[in-house]
Amino acid sequence: MPDSKELLKSLTDVNGIAGHEMKVKTLMKNYLIPVSDDIIEDNLGGIFGKKNATHGSKSIMISAHLDEIGFIITHIDDYGYIYFTPIGGWWNQVMLSQKVTITTDDGCEIRGIIGSKPPHALSPEERKKPVEIKNMYIDIGVSSKEDTEQAGIELGNMITPYSEFETLANDKYFTAKAFDNRYGCALAVDVLQQLKDEEIGINLYAGATVQEEVGLRGAKVAVQLIQPDLAIAVDVGVAYDVPGMMNEMNNEGKLGDGPLAIMMDATSIAHNGFRKHIKSVAEQYDIPVQWATTPGGGTDAGSIHVANKGIPTITIGVALRYMHSNVSVLHKDDYENSVHLITEIVRSLNDDSYQSLMW
Repeated sequence: MPDSKELLKSLTDVNGIAGHEMKVKTLMKNYLIPVSDDIIEDNLGGIFGKKNATHGSKSIMISAHLDEIGFIITHIDDYGYIYFTPIGGWWNQVMLSQKVTITTDDGCEIRGIIGSKPPHALSPEERKKPVEIKNMYIDIGVSSKEDTEQAGIELGNMITPYSEFETLANDKYFTAKAFDNRYGCALAVDVLQQLKDEEIGINLYAGATVQEEVGLRGAKVAVQLIQPDLAIAVDVGVAYDVPGMMNEMNNEGKLGDGPLAIMMDATSIAHNGFRKHIKSVAEQYDIPVQWATTPGGGTDAGSIHVANKGIPTITIGVALRYMHSNVSVLHKDDYENSVHLITEIVRSLNDDSYQSLMW
């Protein structure tokens, strides 16, 4: 099993937008098999490793998501330029002049650059406005539609950001594409690894869903298959420790200050009894936690908590800078503390503690 840094690197390097997660799933499966008693897969592509309880009848689902944001090809013009539509949420201003990877149906990866009319050719009024996505294109370095098609590129192909995993000036700061949400995928593997040779009092399902970035879709399928009694959605949250946002921070969303526990977002409210239990576990093991609220956005918790007869659910993750762009920045300590926190939460659970946290 690779160390956490190598795990994060390998999972962020692989490409997979919503509906095109198979390469990510294959890699996850390779990591999950050695640390799981069983592998659970749904028909949309979600995958979970299961560790059986040695005593206890309840189950917990630790749920990340495999997909990253990207695009699909919708048009190729006569000159070989490629037009696209976003898959997941993009802000126009982070896209221009960025490198991307186009993956063909046979798995070939072709580099391209997002372009548009240069500022030198814009009117003064046009320069004041962000370029619309419909006016952007991808240049792969050809001169005709035939050249693009001969490269194996066709409508419906996946496009992903191109960004290498690196450490920054302080080597605890990692940068890569797709930390949203390969961070959670790595955590699911690491938690199973931590518990591999232990006896636990709750059945653990740790893994990842598909199609989160387009409406929390895969979670609906996975939760019906697993039928958990408790759930933790593992995802990233907004980092407020950057210029222009620090006054909005309210002691939450700072890199290096510990995992984020999301008390509410636009799609869910954390189960109050579960929240209190997690707070107690964090205090017991002196794990720093940032208790956050996110008025906009949501995680798989939004689909999970209303499934079946209702499932006590909370979102736990890390603060991430520059999410939903070609690059993002994550802190190593936050990753390790989130693995520690969720591992201790699983260790703390059994039939009795489940009943005590319900209300």
